[in-house]
Amino acid sequence: MRVRRLHRWAVTPREAAAIQRRLAGRVVLRAPPGHRLRLVAGLDCAYAGGRTFAAAVVLRLPGLREVERIIVSAPLSFPYVPGLLSFREAPACILALRRLRSLPDLLLVDGQGLAHPRRFGLACHLGLLAGIPAVGVAKSLLVGAFPPPSRPAGSSSPLVHRGEHLGSAVRLADGGNPVIVSPGHLCGVRDAVRWVVRCAGGHRLPEPTHRADRAVGEAADAARKPG
Repeated sequence: MRVRRLHRWAVTPREAAAIQRRLAGRVVLRAPPGHRLRLVAGLDCAYAGGRTFAAAVVLRLPGLREVERIIVSAPLSFPYVPGLLSFREAPACILALRRLRSLPDLLLVDGQGLAHPRRFGLACHLGLLAGIPAVGVAKSLLVGAFPPPSRPAGSSSPLVHRGEHLGSAVRLADGGNPVIVSPGHLCGVRDAVRWVVRCAGGHRLPEPTHRADRAVGEAADAARKPG
């Protein structure tokens, strides 16, 4: 699939934050009219040996049958800075997306979307670069607060930061820890929650990112083994 180039990646943290502020205004918080989900790609990253490993796992709805998986690695060239995860992980994710034979209808990204200090998390960045709907599904909170959602799977509660409704805390397994779901691009808050719940597979994470998480973890573990 095609992924656009909107800026250079060899930047300082200050330059990276400025790029986020500039691109945040290009994020569209509504789904394309009549948009249907058939193929959903989960994206996740891990690190080993000075490299970033990225996995893209594509599943078909309904049924969550796996269609394709791509695992790549790239040199790790950006430091860990809270709020600038996309400059650390997006280059490897882009490599994985470009190798996909299928064109996903949605990206589910292990990271933040709108729920970000500059309203431009990893899911916003990748969605804008790919030009397709994207949703951030994060394991931890970066900004804002939310009341605990009810215990049943599919329950959600609003995530609010500085008076803005940025996303939701969503429980995908009965009694399990919630994930932070926020729009990345070409979707709204309600769309993001609805789409993530459709991809639930009985785990804390939606099935596409659950499989990407396992795949990239195994790849990184293998890279750490001597020989």
